[in-house]
Amino acid sequence: MSQENLISTTMPADVLADIISKLNALNALMTNYLLFNLTPTDRLELSKMGDKTIAFVNKALEYAESNPTLVPAYLDIAEAKKDYALSQDLNTILKHVSTLQRAIEDTTMVAGSEAYNAALVFYNSVKGASRVNVPGSEAVYNDLQQRFAVKSKKPETK
Repeated sequence: MSQENLISTTMPADVLADIISKLNALNALMTNYLLFNLTPTDRLELSKMGDKTIAFVNKALEYAESNPTLVPAYLDIAEAKKDYALSQDLNTILKHVSTLQRAIEDTTMVAGSEAYNAALVFYNSVKGASRVNVPGSEAVYNDLQQRFAVKSKKPETK
């Protein structure tokens, strides 16, 4: 019985190094714009801007700009517009990065699954060989079976 092989490629070391270098350059290029490392609590507490909210914010800022007499003195519309523009620019980048991230995750999952399944086939073969005392199989089996060792949840009694 042969295994289905959905992926059959390798990444040359120079390609990997080039990708890492470009990601580092991208990170450096964005240093002045990626200013926060929010905690989970911070993320929960912040107001969120989804598609409907984006339209609302855009419309509100346009109205504020065209109706300055309605803007409270403590509200800085120029700063709000800068924040909005940055959020839109970063959201554009995020959409591209998210698409790339998903493709990387999916391909990693398929490649990892195929490698793990191949390892399991080999492990089961070694397990069978060990049962019938094929020379050299027992040491390999004993080493590999540690992956599946179940640790007792009961505390030891003395």
